[in-house]
Amino acid sequence: MLTKSTEHFIGRWIAYGTAFVTLLVTGTINMDPVNVSKLFVTSGLGIALLAVAIVNGRKIIIRDSLATLVAIASFVIWAFVCIFFSDAPATQNIFGVGGRNTGFIAYLGLSGVAIGALLIRRIDNFKKLTYSLLISWTANVIYGLFVLSGNDFIPWNNVYNHILGTFGNPDFISAFLGIGIVAGLGYCLDSTRSWGFRSAYLVLALIAFYQIVSSKAVQGIAVSAFGITVVGFYFVRAHTKGRLLTTIYSLSATAVGGLAIAGALQIGPLTQYVYKRSVSLRGHYWHAGIQMTINHPIFGVGPDTYGDWFRRSRSAASMIDPGPNTVTNSAHNVLIDIMSGGGFPIIAIYVVILLLVLLSIIMVTKRRRAYDGIFVALTSAWFCYQVQSIISINQIGLAIWGWVLSGALIAYEVATRNQIIEVSAPTGKQKSKTVRNETPATTFLVGVIGCALGLAIAAPPFLADANWRSALQKRDLNGVVAASTKFQMDSARMAQAVATLEDNKAYSQAHDLVLKAIKYNPDYYDTWRLLGFISASTPEEKAKAASNLKRLDPLNPTWNTSIKALIDKTLADRAKVTP
Repeated sequence: MLTKSTEHFIGRWIAYGTAFVTLLVTGTINMDPVNVSKLFVTSGLGIALLAVAIVNGRKIIIRDSLATLVAIASFVIWAFVCIFFSDAPATQNIFGVGGRNTGFIAYLGLSGVAIGALLIRRIDNFKKLTYSLLISWTANVIYGLFVLSGNDFIPWNNVYNHILGTFGNPDFISAFLGIGIVAGLGYCLDSTRSWGFRSAYLVLALIAFYQIVSSKAVQGIAVSAFGITVVGFYFVRAHTKGRLLTTIYSLSATAVGGLAIAGALQIGPLTQYVYKRSVSLRGHYWHAGIQMTINHPIFGVGPDTYGDWFRRSRSAASMIDPGPNTVTNSAHNVLIDIMSGGGFPIIAIYVVILLLVLLSIIMVTKRRRAYDGIFVALTSAWFCYQVQSIISINQIGLAIWGWVLSGALIAYEVATRNQIIEVSAPTGKQKSKTVRNETPATTFLVGVIGCALGLAIAAPPFLADANWRSALQKRDLNGVVAASTKFQMDSARMAQAVATLEDNKAYSQAHDLVLKAIKYNPDYYDTWRLLGFISASTPEEKAKAASNLKRLDPLNPTWNTSIKALIDKTLADRAKVTP
């Protein structure tokens, strides 16, 4: 068993760290105030916990959670191996593309957080994790009130004109608000909660639901409905005898859920209520990701490289609706994103991790019937994240909850199996066995060194993005070029720099930079398109651009006409100014 001080360290770092990742927004430092900062902290937190787990907890994890450890380690190793078989730049695979940053480092950090959570045994640390989720949710609800009142204090460009939360996107905040509503409900239904706590939750939940509706994002509603159903199952089961009512409840919920899913697919009576055009769009995105995996079954296309392959993998039907100009760099499905990046082996490993968590949930559920607010809160939140992950993008601020809850629920099963924590029925009062204490100096030192290493590893995209923001603010073209070519380079940033140079008539610099961008990533569509557009490109380069645009977007019926027209226009313009 871990010493009290070591587990206390792990519990605090997990609780504070996950909340910090969720809430951190660096609007005054970064052009992307959400993703690079969350990657930065996730890497530091994950590697700190991984270091402590290796030094202080490896024997415990091997003894109690060997299958989970092997699965998570296999996931990380396979993701790393896939980098060497990807056509994308290694730095893109490692740090992820700009605006996503869900490359190898992100998954390494998330895996470290999950492994650290495997070591939790004391009930107060499970409670801290629950409070961490609820505090992060509360902070976002309060921030949403400021936004809706016209007093958004985060300095960013809100192109959606809706609440963004600390996630930078209405879909993500909608989903997280739903997760918080569900987790809070599961926690408050425990009979030991005070009425003051319940009243505060009820007020926040009503506000959160209003914000979900105002965000016009269906994810929060779907997540809330599913999660409340899960909480209801545990509540009904705990307050009834036998299996009859629980079975009736489960069958009824399954039937309603089936109708809702059918309606989302334009089948059945609920179609007019639940169907959104975005569902059809997701079908095209999912098809492309599956096609990438079929074409690259063993190693995939590389971590966070979906966008480079989307045009080459989409169906002919997508040329009609939504049309050739609708593109994406994510499958809008976490499982398909993972699968397209690492092939069938990595998705098989990921599914094994999910099954291990599900098995732990089932074992705890079978072991006790009394209502356990902490377990229900963590379990329902985990299910909510899984629902969200099927219909949305892998955003680090949300993903960290999926991974930490996975580790925590497996740890909860181990703790209750070994009677390290006990729940007394019917009150639900919980207690922990006494564990020995010792100085935390070694654990603290290992954690701090691991955190420093993790922050250093994830610093390049954070610093590169900050330099990019600074260069744009100064309106210094030489600074723009320097910022776009510093480590870690990003194709989208370089393409924006080329366009900026062209707009400011720095034609030669634009030409030099676009060639560097193409050399960095020959499969990035927009840099080839820019080579075809910019003034300093030769006719031969424009023809080469046209050839590569066809290679990268083979089904697009308009690319060849538009490029030919562009070449003709460029030559005509040059003839006008030639003496």
